[in-house]
Formats: sequence, C-alpha cells, structure tokens
Amino acid sequence: MNNFLFKTFIKDWENVKNPKVRDSYGKLAGVVGIISNVILCIMKMLVGLISGSIAIIADAVNNLADASSSVITLIGFRLASMPEDEEHPYGHARIEYISGMVVSMIIILVGFELGKSSVDKILHPQPLEFSAAVVIVLLLAIAIKIWQACFNMSAGKRINSVALMATGADSRNDVISTTAVLISLIIGQLLDIRIDGWMGVIVALFIIWSGISLVKETISPLLGEAPDPELVTSIEDITMSYEDVIGIHDLVVHNYGPGKIFASIHIEVDSAVDVMISHEMVDDIEHRLQSELNIFVTAHMDPVDLSNPDREPVSKIIADTIEPLEGVLNFHDLRMVPGPHRTNIVFDLVVSPDCKLCKSAVEALLDQKLREYNPGYCCVVDYDINYLTNC
Repeated sequence: MNNFLFKTFIKDWENVKNPKVRDSYGKLAGVVGIISNVILCIMKMLVGLISGSIAIIADAVNNLADASSSVITLIGFRLASMPEDEEHPYGHARIEYISGMVVSMIIILVGFELGKSSVDKILHPQPLEFSAAVVIVLLLAIAIKIWQACFNMSAGKRINSVALMATGADSRNDVISTTAVLISLIIGQLLDIRIDGWMGVIVALFIIWSGISLVKETISPLLGEAPDPELVTSIEDITMSYEDVIGIHDLVVHNYGPGKIFASIHIEVDSAVDVMISHEMVDDIEHRLQSELNIFVTAHMDPVDLSNPDREPVSKIIADTIEPLEGVLNFHDLRMVPGPHRTNIVFDLVVSPDCKLCKSAVEALLDQKLREYNPGYCCVVDYDINYLTNC
C-alpha cells in the first residue's frame, strides 16, 4: 500500500535524489499523519469518555499531539525546501531538523501532562465501562498505528529523513502504549483490578521516553555529526577510480540539511604531469561527485614528487613508526625539502579526536627514526584531526 500511495501522489516517485520529489514525500507523510491521527483521536476520545478510562483518553490526546506533530512536519518540509538567499547561502534544509526537535518537545510536554492525569486517576480510581466496541476500537487503532509506523519509516528510508524516521519510531511506540491500555481493560474486566491509572502512567512514560529519544536523534545533525560511512566510501571510490590519482586526504564533509551536503578533499597527483591535465581531471571528479552523490565538492590538487628515490623508504619508516601509536591513524602530504644544511621531511599526521599522545614525543620519535636512516633529515609535522570517524 505504501508504494501505491507514493506512486499515486508523488510524481517521479523513485527519483528520491531530486529535492522536489523529496519535498513531496515529506508533505505526503505530513498529510497522511494529520488525517489518520485525527481519526484515531476522535475514536479513542469517544471510547475513553464512554468507558471512563483515563488511559484511553491519554492515548487519544497522544494521537492529537501526533496530529499536531504532523502539521509541524508538513510546515518544516515546506520551509526546508525554500531556495538559498543572501542570509542563508547554504539553503534552509536544516529547518527539517528543527521541526523534528519541536515535535520532540511537544511529545515530552504531552507525556508530563498525561502523567499528572494518570497519577490523579490512581489516587481517585473510578469504575470502567468494558464493551466489545472498546476492544474493537483499540484493536483498530493498533492496526492503524502499525501501518503508520511502516509508512513513515518506509518514506524516511527512501529520502533519508531523520524527521520521518523519528515519526515512524513514535508510531511504533504508540502501538506499545495502546496495547498496554487494552491489557489494562481486559485485566480490569477479568480480575476486577483497577490498574487503569498505572497503565496511564506507563503510557505517559513511553511518550516522554519517545520524546527524549527523538530530541537526541534530531539534535545530533544540528550539532554536526560524522558523515555517513557509505557516503565517505563512495567519495573515496569515485575519486580513486581515476588512474592518475595517487591518493586522497583531508576529506571534510559538512551537512547543512538533507540534500545540502558540502565537502572538501585534497587529491594527490604526480607533479611531473602537466598541471592543466591534472586540473581538468580534478574538475571532472568534482562534477561527477556532485552528479552521482548530490554533494557539492571543492577539491584541492596536491602535487607529489614521485621521482625522488628516497620517497618510498621514508614513507615506510613513517608508516612503521606510527603503526603502534594509539590514536595516530595515518599520514599524508609527504614532501622532501632540501636545504644547505639539512633536508626537511614535511608531512601531516592524522590523529583521532581522543588521541592522548604528547605531540612533542611523537615528533621526537619520528625525528629519531628518520635520522637513523639519514642524519641530514629533519622531521617537520603538522597535525590533522580525523573528522570522519571517532575511531
């Protein structure tokens, strides 16, 4: 059914890299969420008032909050699709993350309010009205929420949307909470035990927990998280597929929201090759990365002197020296700069953010190993933080 809705309401629905198609997915999910949650809220509120169940009423209010969340999601996608302007040259795509955070805060607030009502129900219990209609409505609600979760997660995976994936997770949690309400009614009927208020507390805790989880998921990309490893691998594979590319380093990826990813990369080329030929290749790489991965890439060309016979032995010395050092990942930009009294061996060391090693001690060790090979060598090290992973 999900694909049927996608095909029916989204033009060119399989082209998810197209910003307009992506925007259509978000709008469709918002409309579907509003309609289905309003229907669920009305059904549960009527049953809750008839039966006198605070847990069902709590679940109905939760659905109303979900409908409000869908409205915010709909508005968020609308605003996030606005084009770049003078004040926001990178676009407005991060609004999608902000709308997700607003939804999360609403969910937490609703959870606290329902928790207060449930505690009051525990302190002042009232008899519940049990009927087949109540059970049918709750079972129907569970079925709709299962479909909601599948629909939102399917759409979220298709367009890689944190907001829709979070909405799907929220619907999944609603299945659990509604099931808890149904169990409380059945237990109350069979055993004459009033656990409705306690189940209401459980429902409220589920709502609060869901909201906190969503806050964590939506705030992470706003703070600036490590890029998707698959994206990094794709960038590396495409770049290294060119025969004249010797190596790459200093890959930095910035996420300004879905469909607004910017990256910079250093590409090593043979210094003996005509600079215009290498420049043309680097331009081709930039255009291909943008075309195939939908990211905006700025590539810096680093010439490498492959004619120096000492380059390979020096590279091996550096690699062997840093291999056992915890937190030191690799090196790049090796240059051998001769002078009147010494030859500077200049290179960059890539370290992890949690590297605890003393830089001066690392430099002294490298300098010692290089001088053992050639007393005229002097080590000059620059340090780079690895922005791709925390390993």
